[in-house]
Amino acid sequence: MPALSPSSAVVTPICSGYDIFRGMTPFHSPHPEHHFTGNETVRDVVLGMADGLTVPFALAAGLSGAQVASRIVVAAGVAEIVAGAIAMGLGGYLAAKSDAEHYASERAREEEEVDEKPEVEALEVEQILQTYGLAAQESKTVVNALRQRRKSWIDFMMRFELGLEEPDPKRARQSGATIGGSYIVGGLIPLAPYFFMATALTALPYSIAITLTTLLIFGFIKGRFTGTRPLRSAIQTLVIGGIAAAAAYALAKAVS
Repeated sequence: MPALSPSSAVVTPICSGYDIFRGMTPFHSPHPEHHFTGNETVRDVVLGMADGLTVPFALAAGLSGAQVASRIVVAAGVAEIVAGAIAMGLGGYLAAKSDAEHYASERAREEEEVDEKPEVEALEVEQILQTYGLAAQESKTVVNALRQRRKSWIDFMMRFELGLEEPDPKRARQSGATIGGSYIVGGLIPLAPYFFMATALTALPYSIAITLTTLLIFGFIKGRFTGTRPLRSAIQTLVIGGIAAAAAYALAKAVS
């Protein structure tokens, strides 16, 4: 069996991992690997739920301090939830839309540079590969293969030079809907006791208990999904959410 050259021994796994010679298509490992890939969705849920739990709770708590009827708290809370969900959902949509436009702009610039300054771009690819430990000759082998595949070349530059991944075209709508929907779900939780109790001061302790318990559970679930320590995530979420809600309540109380 002929011995492998140093070049082939190194270039083959590198190219397989980056999928350079297969048009940057997804690589299928022979053994199953379990990685969490829904970080953007989790981020949107966390953003919407966190604000939904704290802002309406602070509003309800502040109004409760003014000793108003529960129906007033419910009316004000629902109005705030609707307005907040629309505002945050629209913000998430515009942010994701901006990311997509930024990617498209940078890709157009990269395509232009590949066409007009191929030697400069090829040198940049060599330098990138060498930061991963490839020797100069090994890098040239990969570069020569990439230069025969314009799309893969540009994909490589977008990912490894600029650190940009192509966004999902549906991402903007999904992000807006997820953030807005999570805000509504989170906002209804602290308001729930006010739907069933006549006086706001009576409902307030139940609202506090439900909100803090939800923050604890939500933090635990978030930790399980993101791969961090669930208990630590639960405590952090409870502390951060509790501090934010307490600060907002104090401000609302002072104003009322």
